[in-house]
Amino acid sequence: MKLTFLGTRGYIEPTSPRHRRHTSTMISHRGVKVMIDCGEDWLGRLSDLEPDAIVITHAHPDHALGLKHGSPCAVFAAAAAWEKINNFPIREEFRKLLKPRKVEQIGGIMFEPFPVIHSLLAPTVGYRISAGKSAIFYVPDVFRIVHLAEAFSGIRLYVGDGATIARSLVRREKWTGRLMGHASIETQLGWCRKQGVKKMVVTHCGSAIVRAGEDAVKTKIKELARKYGVKIDVAQDGMELLV
Repeated sequence: MKLTFLGTRGYIEPTSPRHRRHTSTMISHRGVKVMIDCGEDWLGRLSDLEPDAIVITHAHPDHALGLKHGSPCAVFAAAAAWEKINNFPIREEFRKLLKPRKVEQIGGIMFEPFPVIHSLLAPTVGYRISAGKSAIFYVPDVFRIVHLAEAFSGIRLYVGDGATIARSLVRREKWTGRLMGHASIETQLGWCRKQGVKKMVVTHCGSAIVRAGEDAVKTKIKELARKYGVKIDVAQDGMELLV
């Protein structure tokens, strides 16, 4: 299974040569290409990428607005995401509904959606993805993963949220009192250590990463990696990784 990080920037104004486009990743296996998320940066660019399918984590603009003129292939999303993009001109036969914890096979790549806590207005899922003998967990926006132990069981790699490095970005929803937002990279490293996951890759990078110099970011994140005993890389646009 190969991961190509098409974009690694969060929903922020700053950009850098390494983090120019909104977060999206192509999963490839035996000639099949599945694109995860299609934000507004990708509007009009899908013909260049030629995905066989697109899988959506949630319906925020930086994850789904690239589909507002339609899609050239099947789009897989949970019910909450479809509610937000239902008026997009996506052909009926391309609209595929994903159900929580029900595995969907897309060209030999297995996607299992796990509910995660991130946004009340745009309910979110992360994906346990497996192909051949490899499995990863992928979630670019997350405050908390429901059923964390099951999501991380036996995975080789965790691809997570880079919105903030050491301090979580959290707000309390006034209607429900629930905490929402983004867990810090440090918090997510703690999840990895607890579940025995040996490597994390950071995507959906926030201003603390995008604005900072590469050396400063690497130093700070490597210090955290040593503290938690987990290898870590910060993805950049165009980076490829074999799992």
